[in-house]
Amino acid sequence: MAVDVTEATFDRDVIEVSKETPVVVDFWAEWCGPCRQLSPALEAAEASRGGRVLLAKIDVDSSQGLAQRYGIQGIPAVKAFKDGEIVNEFVGALPRQQVEAFFDSLVPSKVDELFAKGDELSLREAAELDPRRADVAVALGRARLERGAEDEALEAVQGHPGDFNAQGIAARVHLAKSGVGKEAFEALNRGDRDAAIDSLISEISNHPGNGDGGSTRDLLRQAIVGVISEDPSDPKAREYRGKLASALG
Repeated sequence: MAVDVTEATFDRDVIEVSKETPVVVDFWAEWCGPCRQLSPALEAAEASRGGRVLLAKIDVDSSQGLAQRYGIQGIPAVKAFKDGEIVNEFVGALPRQQVEAFFDSLVPSKVDELFAKGDELSLREAAELDPRRADVAVALGRARLERGAEDEALEAVQGHPGDFNAQGIAARVHLAKSGVGKEAFEALNRGDRDAAIDSLISEISNHPGNGDGGSTRDLLRQAIVGVISEDPSDPKAREYRGKLASALG
């Protein structure tokens, strides 16, 4: 339920509260027709989120200092606060669908929450909810690789051929099935990226770029790029890429 806020209670009910929970502030006035039109959509959006986003209402006629403080020139004016700062805003009576999207932008989506949990069951549910999320598919693929479910890992990432991490997982599965890169993947499983990449790069010279070897060579490249892409901020990433370029010739 929306909270009526005044100049005296604004810092307590909006600024401080927003450090824990996003607060949407509706600057309105009794005489404003568009404000009355927008109000039900705002209240419904708050109610449907079960306390994850709160709604506050400020009557600009009785709180002119706040209206000036936040540069209110037309109403309804809606501003969203998180961590004491404005993070989003709009002016005018938006359709309900756009109001819902505005509220959605303030809290993690169901997919984001499941992704953050990180366990395989949650990741699978997240992938089902949004199959377009490559980051979710990659995380699911890695979780399945950890328990040795290579076919399931491949299934998880096959819908994301343009993602380096997804390509890397798929390449790893194909290489493992052909018996290539066993030592490298064992090193990767124990967290030794240096040894894994060096081992994969050394395999490239065993597979020249012709015939079937060309296919294996490309899989090795994809697997190496995938490992590097897992942590692009790694200070050694540039060195890894240089080694790969030299091996590919």
